[in-house]
Amino acid sequence: MSLRDTIAAIATATGSGGVGIVRLSGPGSIAIARAITSRVLTPRHAHHVRFVDDAGEVLDDGIAIVFAAPASYTGEDVVELQAHGSPAVLHALLQRCLQLGARRARPGEFTERAYLEGRLDLAQAEAVADLIAASDSRSARAARRALDGVFSRQVEALAASMLTIRVHVEAAIDFVDEPLDTLGGEVLWARIDALCTDLDATLAQARRGQRLRDGLHAVLIGPPNAGKSSLLNALAGTDRAIVTDIPGTTRDLLQETVRIDGVELTLVDTAGLRAAADAIEHEGIRRAQAELQRADLAIVVLDARDPHTGMAAVNAAITGVPAQLWVHNKADLLAAWPDAGGNDGVYVSALSGQGLDALHARLKQLAQGGDAGEGAFTARARHVEALRLAQGHLADARAQLEAGMLDLSAEALRLGHQALGSITGAIGADELLGHIFSRFCIGK
Repeated sequence: MSLRDTIAAIATATGSGGVGIVRLSGPGSIAIARAITSRVLTPRHAHHVRFVDDAGEVLDDGIAIVFAAPASYTGEDVVELQAHGSPAVLHALLQRCLQLGARRARPGEFTERAYLEGRLDLAQAEAVADLIAASDSRSARAARRALDGVFSRQVEALAASMLTIRVHVEAAIDFVDEPLDTLGGEVLWARIDALCTDLDATLAQARRGQRLRDGLHAVLIGPPNAGKSSLLNALAGTDRAIVTDIPGTTRDLLQETVRIDGVELTLVDTAGLRAAADAIEHEGIRRAQAELQRADLAIVVLDARDPHTGMAAVNAAITGVPAQLWVHNKADLLAAWPDAGGNDGVYVSALSGQGLDALHARLKQLAQGGDAGEGAFTARARHVEALRLAQGHLADARAQLEAGMLDLSAEALRLGHQALGSITGAIGADELLGHIFSRFCIGK
């Protein structure tokens, strides 16, 4: 398959509708459209036409629009054939395009061509898929900002700063006998400090953007019989987990995806933390601890009547988890409902539902990273990892520079610059492109 081929695909969703679109892109698009419509089509004009097959029989009537290169989505000649949204009609129209020399587009190939033609960078191309998949208006706005280049411009600014520092260090290598202070060392350190600050801020935004896209991965953790499974059921609105008064009832991981005010959370119920009574419970506890290693949030569920039981095991388990939320369950069994605030956690009763509104509000706040989402953009796990790598390489470069190892510092800066470039595609491998665009829908 060549990127110089003319490609075709149905660009509207599966099923019947009022209007359906067959999209073409490539050097043969306009000629194919002319053959199907028996008309010369003026670019950027909507033409009411009849679509005909190879025998001259009318397939349907509709609208044909030509977007001549380079002023098109892909940067190539693009044609959209808008017919009635019958699957049979659209497949017949697509088949006619294939007969006339087009080939079926691969998933994401239209957007891949837009990227390769310089119409979008890689982060913007991924934002196209995020916008299509957005499940609420907040996620859609964030994806739209990423598509508009908000995230890309921040990354490009970081890369430009990294490049400036690289140039400075590389130049200093040629004067290795001179002290760094005499080679603009004060300016260099200031640039490194500024880049560290900007990189930290962008990484924090990207992590929020990833949660906007993927949802928050939260693990319920705590001592046995604190009510973790009851809380999962209350948040999910269904009896998803088995609940008994016997400690150690939950042995394996139980996962449920819920939405709270438009925020998606993946909740994972785990075995209670204690000295295991048998091999099965021991394995359940091991899995709980392993699940915490990839959690965004640890929801620590305690019995409000005895919140200190099992705290040593809990504190050891949640070490390294980015965020924690302390939930005091069974608060309805206290003599009076506590007036908690600040970092004291949330008091709830999974049985009666009291306090769940406050818990919903805290979970939403944590999922949004502490802000209302204004100015946010969507990001992906690979973006966060690339920024984290760049952060680590910059720290390494600073350490090597302090030790006077300019060559090693320059290499660390090169790796950091490469990590940033992989986000927008300024530096990247063909395998990365194939992985990204294979997840798109066919007509995009």
